Amino acid sequence: MDRADVEHVPVLAGPLAEQIDLPQDGVMVDATVGHGGHSLLFGATLGPEGTLLGLDVDPLSLQRARERLARLACKVVLIQSNFAALAERLGELGVEKVDFILADLGFNSAQLADDEIGLSFRAEDMPLDMRIDESLTTTAADIVNGYDEKSLADLIFEYGQDRASRRIARTIVRRRQQERITTTGQLVEIVCSAMRTPGGKHRPRKHPATRTFQALRIAVNRELENLDRLLASAPRLLNPGGRLAVISFHSLEDGRVKWDFKRNQQAGVYRLLTKKPIVADAQEIAANRRARSAKLRIAEKCGV
Repeated sequence: MDRADVEHVPVLAGPLAEQIDLPQDGVMVDATVGHGGHSLLFGATLGPEGTLLGLDVDPLSLQRARERLARLACKVVLIQSNFAALAERLGELGVEKVDFILADLGFNSAQLADDEIGLSFRAEDMPLDMRIDESLTTTAADIVNGYDEKSLADLIFEYGQDRASRRIARTIVRRRQQERITTTGQLVEIVCSAMRTPGGKHRPRKHPATRTFQALRIAVNRELENLDRLLASAPRLLNPGGRLAVISFHSLEDGRVKWDFKRNQQAGVYRLLTKKPIVADAQEIAANRRARSAKLRIAEKCGV
């Protein structure tokens, strides 16, 4: 599918806007600018003296964002970079402190539909790649075909939280002895065969390949390591009263954000604006199913 035909809808935009009030001359960082949906919302509240900094590892997303944000009155600076290097990017621009950092950790709809990336288990002819960042060298196929059985099982259990990880890993290793696994369709068929009960039925609820694909995507894109780096750098990058908002889509991400916010609250660094995560209401979920798993947490930097 052509990515240009897919429009990404930002999640939890309304609830987020209710919590963020930027000054006209504020400096905002959209750490995952994507197609610019959230940036357009907040950038419109900034005056000509304000600055919007957007980061993304995907050059095609940056191109879409550049077109979408061109009419904003504020200064717009878009950079191809992972948010893990936010402190370095701000240093290069001579920006010491910012008023708002937003990180939407979900992949956008166009990336999920991209035939070359292979993030979706619902398409059979995608290459088993999963790299969003073109500078990364390890693909999902490299992991599936190169890891030993124990390492594969551990990865699927830790990042996919799948209790059947050993059975899935064993089936992958057995199959790759016959042929190299190179497409999403091959992997889906392998996982489904591993998950069949004696009666021939799959597990209920989630697609059997959901957790394996999640585990591989997290590993390939180093998602959790990058999130940890962003969370560690945020306190020293925020102005007093500045806010950090993180939208996560699975428990591994949300757990890290929750723990970091709580630790910094106890240290007197943050004031928590969300004791419990904000989630989408029924109306938003009906309009955008990707919002059903989104959780928003917001912290404010203490001090005057």
